[in-house]
Amino acid sequence: MKIKNHINNRLAGVLYLTLLLAATSCGKYLDVTPENTGTIDYAFRNRNEAENYLFACYNTLQSLASNIDDPGFITSGELYKHSYDVTLNTRNFLLISGTQNTSSPILDYWTGQNGGKNIFQGIRRCNIMLENIDKPIDLTASEKERWMAEVNFLKAYYHFFLLRMYGPIPVMDRTEDISQPVEVFRNKRQPVDSVFSYITGLLDKAIPGLPPSISNINQELGRITKTIALSVKAEVLATQASPLFNGNPDYANYKDKDGVALFPGTADNSKWQRAAEACKAAITQAEGLGLKLYSFIVPPAIPKLNDSLRVLLSIQNAVTERWELNSELVWALNGVFSHQQNCIPRFSANGNYFNVPGDISVPLAIAELFYTRNGVPIEEDKTWDYPNRFAFKVAEPADRYYLKEGYSTTRFNFDREARYYSDIGFDGGTWFGAGVLKQEAMLYVAAKKGSLSGVQEYGYANVTGYWPKKLVHYMTAYNTDGGLQKTDFRMPRTRLADLYLLYAECLNEANGPSQEAYTYIDKVRARANLNGVVTSWQQYSSAPGKPLAKEGLREIIHRERRIELCFEGKAGWDLRRWKKYVSQVSKPIQGWNVMQSDQNAYYTLQTYLVPVISNKDYLWPLSGDALLTNDKWIQSPFW
Repeated sequence: MKIKNHINNRLAGVLYLTLLLAATSCGKYLDVTPENTGTIDYAFRNRNEAENYLFACYNTLQSLASNIDDPGFITSGELYKHSYDVTLNTRNFLLISGTQNTSSPILDYWTGQNGGKNIFQGIRRCNIMLENIDKPIDLTASEKERWMAEVNFLKAYYHFFLLRMYGPIPVMDRTEDISQPVEVFRNKRQPVDSVFSYITGLLDKAIPGLPPSISNINQELGRITKTIALSVKAEVLATQASPLFNGNPDYANYKDKDGVALFPGTADNSKWQRAAEACKAAITQAEGLGLKLYSFIVPPAIPKLNDSLRVLLSIQNAVTERWELNSELVWALNGVFSHQQNCIPRFSANGNYFNVPGDISVPLAIAELFYTRNGVPIEEDKTWDYPNRFAFKVAEPADRYYLKEGYSTTRFNFDREARYYSDIGFDGGTWFGAGVLKQEAMLYVAAKKGSLSGVQEYGYANVTGYWPKKLVHYMTAYNTDGGLQKTDFRMPRTRLADLYLLYAECLNEANGPSQEAYTYIDKVRARANLNGVVTSWQQYSSAPGKPLAKEGLREIIHRERRIELCFEGKAGWDLRRWKKYVSQVSKPIQGWNVMQSDQNAYYTLQTYLVPVISNKDYLWPLSGDALLTNDKWIQSPFW
């Protein structure tokens, strides 16, 4: 039984505490209901009750597993759902259309409204746990050390979650003392560097007491390890070093009501060196436990697998493989990705399109990010005909593992890197799996109207003509009734490729291009069957010297992260911390005219949404109610 089941089965044992804590979760976390001392004492009277409370501390973390409520996933611009959708709430997807507001913010994790969770409530549970950990007399010293370490990690992560969303936040380092005047525990939003230091201090306190890995997978998979904590510390420090938080001139005049500056006025490049050291420590820890980039192991159910398809499945399964079998997965939450039916095209003629809507779309701009087969951008490859990329071409036998042989589709889909074919489904593209495990009989996407995967009803339509194939397990298949039988997976929060590219980024920002930075970029590229970054640019790019300059390598690393980690909820945070969010996500959401059956008419570019975002969207707003709760808080910048 994993930790999620522990929570579900045992949370009833602390329901009385949850109800008390809920008094602070209704949009006013400082409206504190006095704790019943007897109730707290009962909750920590013995080891069993205290463990119940530990899992209550985890409960907020597990609630963050919903991708549709994940700000990094939903506001990345990587995925789009049109407003006519009838199978899944599109409100969050449409945040980029200018629907965010201050009266009732969408995904409000400050007060727990509109799809958000009250993160302050989770922090308060952690404080109560730490303040009462000495009470259970039958708790062993080793258990106490581990539990305290886990709770300190959770407390750090909850603060980090809020910091990425809101920037300056109040630090909750203790439970409110209700015997004091209310003004005493009305915390202010703290300067971001103070919050970052507080978070890393908690992580440093937690790391020594955490186990390196989980040995009892059936009972404890999902609990925090030293490897997870080190990887989060690396991400925290890289975020602190990034332009959004490190000397951002846009926030130079953002101060609290007492005139205290909430962002540093000048950039400190030494922060990148600290982040690089943290990345290397996390990588060393992970690799010391045997973690390595995932490589697909062909199961007996697959009679034969071409090397090209093996590469594709290595890339795809780095995300969709079961945690305990995934050599690359550092951390995932226990909730499964629950929207495969929205990401897969319709392949079954007998299927009910209401059951398999396939209506999460990939904008054309995201498809353009992926390299050519030579490992450089399509607009830079000297051998790739970029001006005529939307002309038509018929797939030949040499293309058969990526495109349906004899199928006519746009040249845009030809001669692309392996990650393009593993991550994205498109008209004429092959799809290994979905119930067919013979490579000679692979399914393919026929996306024009009237074709098998084409529009059946507009409310259930993929409107761009591109599907996020990466988010569908290859064993997810149609049953005899035409419905979808899903093979579940957990969306990674951190995997080794993420750490490799983050390390390369930090090294380059700290000291410029280096052989070590190239090495870690090239490790990730090698799995996609691409040559090293320097060699690829020298041989094929119209800008051959780009990897040799700090600014050029920065651009390459940013694109590598966007490609390698596409659809994994990373881009929404990366683009913000790089200060590229407005320039990148404001690009029009475009795709093909999926209501057409004729090839020429289908491949007519359509604009489905022009995003409405500006500098204010780098940080989330506070609601008016939250500001009324505490007169020391100020609104987020530009709201």
